[in-house]
Amino acid sequence: MVIEAISEFYTNSNANVHRGGHALGTEATELYEAARQTVADFLGAASASSVVFTSGATESINLVASAWGTANVHRGHVVALTAMEHHANIVPWYMLCERVGAKLEVIRVCDDGSLDMDHLRSVLSQSPKLLAITHVSNTLGTINPVYDICAIAREYGVRTLVDGAQSVQHQPIDVQAMGCDFFVFSAHKLFGPTGCGVLYGTEEILASMPPYKGGGSMISTVSFENITYNDVPMRFEAGTPHIAGAVGAAAAIRWFSTLDIDALRILDKEHTTKITAALQDIDGIRIIGTAPEKVGIVSFVVDGAHASDIGTLLDSMGVAIRVGHHCTQPLMSRYGVTSTARVSTAAYTTSHDIDVFTSSLHKAITMLR
Repeated sequence: MVIEAISEFYTNSNANVHRGGHALGTEATELYEAARQTVADFLGAASASSVVFTSGATESINLVASAWGTANVHRGHVVALTAMEHHANIVPWYMLCERVGAKLEVIRVCDDGSLDMDHLRSVLSQSPKLLAITHVSNTLGTINPVYDICAIAREYGVRTLVDGAQSVQHQPIDVQAMGCDFFVFSAHKLFGPTGCGVLYGTEEILASMPPYKGGGSMISTVSFENITYNDVPMRFEAGTPHIAGAVGAAAAIRWFSTLDIDALRILDKEHTTKITAALQDIDGIRIIGTAPEKVGIVSFVVDGAHASDIGTLLDSMGVAIRVGHHCTQPLMSRYGVTSTARVSTAAYTTSHDIDVFTSSLHKAITMLR
């Protein structure tokens, strides 16, 4: 569906949006704005105006850090993060704090990979300007109770940004019920195209934010003496957007929405249990992250073997896993490792796939010992 939707756009509807006095431009605009509405419906947003298209979750976070952060975070202020964040949810806030003289406060992770909720409450009680938190850890698979966490943050008047890059394909999302101020994800994590992402923000907060980038579409009037800016979400979409990416993302969401998310969650839990049990049966393997609530993401280390060697050998057997620090170097330090091997599941994963992975891993470890 995704490839067909993108091909159809480029074949029959390829034009720029929000400009041009011709039918093709109108058609492209309608497709683009329909995609925005599809995303809004998927997220449970109150309005399509709360959805900004970006190049990915990384740009979405950078947009908030630059636009909202510059306007609201100043010297002496605090931005709170967790120790399990992806670099994309660390570096933009570090850069902001370095620029304005604010500081980062890091919420601890327990030995099993769950968030230290007592420490979270302690940090939030100090009223940081914002809490930026991942919904699901891309390294540990831990599901953070973000609905509860956002409620706690509201008690202390703390704004929240939830990184949903790893949760949109595993968990039902309702941003209004969640009560977050911002939510971000990348289309490719939901089986859509690369180079397209989403920033959700409440209309009130988005409308209060200054522009992130300058150019066409994000303005109302331009003169050399004065410039006025467009309403949201256009204010944050300078230049020609990734129109085909938005169309493809909407197609991915429409396909994914036909699946039974509750059944997927049950299957995901079964797969996670099966992978975990298989790894625990192999001598010399340590699983990093054993929180009771997690998705099908399992990281592990093998005694006497580097994660890269494990990955290379599995690749030669037709099994693709991720190795390295997974863009979570602070988390690697927390567990005293420099890298892990990570196996993950998706909507299309079967029990047979896991069997192939397990038998291949046995062979790889035997070759390395």
